Amino acid sequence: MKRVTAYDQANITGSRIRQARINARLSQRELSEKLELHAVYVCRGSVSRIETGERAVTDVEIDAISKVLNVSLDYLFGRENPTNAQP
Repeated sequence: MKRVTAYDQANITGSRIRQARINARLSQRELSEKLELHAVYVCRGSVSRIETGERAVTDVEIDAISKVLNVSLDYLFGRENPTNAQP
């Protein structure tokens, strides 16, 4: 059964995650490794698919990603402008 969503993509945070990761000067592999320190296991390939919107993100994953990248959940969900995001 195909997933029915209001969006063409599996998540709405991927592009913001990618930009925050680049701003943090982390590779996809480094982000994956840092997430493991929060007991969140997302391989490098999954990070890539999250960033392109091909893979959904769980609440636990998005929370850990925001902590690792030092950005707010509001930023990742597009409710906060990049200029207002935490450095």
